[in-house]
Amino acid sequence: MVNMTISIPDKLHHLIKKHRDVRWSEIARQALWKRARDLEVLDRITSKSTLTIEDAAELDEIIKKGIARKHKLT
Repeated sequence: MVNMTISIPDKLHHLIKKHRDVRWSEIARQALWKRARDLEVLDRITSKSTLTIEDAAELDEIIKKGIARKHKLT
């Protein structure tokens, strides 16, 4: 197994130190696995896509406008 060093904010370090009984490295490992698996799924989905960056930006704007309109009505 490979070791990894990460930087965390002081406030997070302070909170972590309060709970020495927690296996923080295991929590970090699980979070990294979850994100890596999510990215693998995303890679598989997008590998077959013909959508361009410009297409994605246009869809982004359409979605944002739709959400804004919905929230203005409620």
